[in-house]
Amino acid sequence: QVQLAESGGGLVQPGGSLILSCAPSGFRVDRYAMGWFRQAPGKGQEDLSCISAIEGTNYGDSVKGRFTISRDSSKNELYLEMTDLKPEDAAVYYCGTIPSYYCRGYQYDYWGQGTQVTVSS
Repeated sequence: QVQLAESGGGLVQPGGSLILSCAPSGFRVDRYAMGWFRQAPGKGQEDLSCISAIEGTNYGDSVKGRFTISRDSSKNELYLEMTDLKPEDAAVYYCGTIPSYYCRGYQYDYWGQGTQVTVSS
């Protein structure tokens, strides 16, 4: 059974940084593609970034150049480093598993409870 646990969210000032972590159980972070998405109140799911099992990474336009996805196979963890945070980045952030090796036209099949990110001065 696949379970994922996100952590690292919190309150940060505009321009600040956070690193989110995702620790899956029953799933290897390097076995298939994984990604991060977020959902803000009253808005739909926004895909942020994906890391492929055998290719590279991709990013949504709203976070490109500010967010970096990575994984540590030795710890079996997925990360999202977020810099230059803006108030519009405030949302619940989720990590998810993708039933594919690739980050192409993907949908998530498992995700965690999410971690709240608040950006405010």
